[in-house]
Amino acid sequence: MYINQITINHGQFPTKEAYPFSLAILQNTDALNLNRPVTIFTGENGTGKSTLLRAICLRCHIHIWEGVERTRAENNPFENRLQYALDIGWTDGPVNGSFFSPELFRNFSQLVDEWAVNSPGILEYYGGASLITQSHGQSTMAYFRSMYNRRGVFFMDEPEAALSPATQLDLLALITEQSRNGTAQFFISTHSPILMSCEQAEIFSFDGAAILPVNLKDTSHYKVYQKLFKNGFNDRNG
Repeated sequence: MYINQITINHGQFPTKEAYPFSLAILQNTDALNLNRPVTIFTGENGTGKSTLLRAICLRCHIHIWEGVERTRAENNPFENRLQYALDIGWTDGPVNGSFFSPELFRNFSQLVDEWAVNSPGILEYYGGASLITQSHGQSTMAYFRSMYNRRGVFFMDEPEAALSPATQLDLLALITEQSRNGTAQFFISTHSPILMSCEQAEIFSFDGAAILPVNLKDTSHYKVYQKLFKNGFNDRNG
């Protein structure tokens, strides 16, 4: 493990009236003590999982490629300042890493395709085929296999978005293997119980008053799937 603690310094909040500093869950959490090489953030939409994930990544001085910047109708000057209220507890000094989110991946894939026009060999890095011509799930897994076979801290924001359940199992196997051999540490925001089942993972729930560790079977997502499989399918099939 490269990172063993994330501290939230409430005294560094520039305001408590604007997002994300207005989130009670951030105001009520002092620190996350990390005991496993895979840290999973789970909870309902809007609870702050992705926001904290991005802030930790930026505080680790890991670049988040944003693609084309566009004008927004409403601008929140505090939106990207959470990183400055965080302290990262490095075990033995900072390491490199990367950030993944599905909404940025399409733009990245198109950029790699443009590079390949003049440098065809670059596609070998992603399994030998254009990321554009593959299905979304195939190209995403090709990216994961090329990116996560090295030493580093890797941040993933809802990586399951384009993946079938079977492909999520492939990603689960990759994360488990790389975290087990000591080369990679992962921070993952997800709604997928499949990814939450990683034996190397500690799950933090964002569904309460503070960010707290939770068992897989006590997550709201697991309970929804459990109820669906127990009752919903039976009702539909008679």
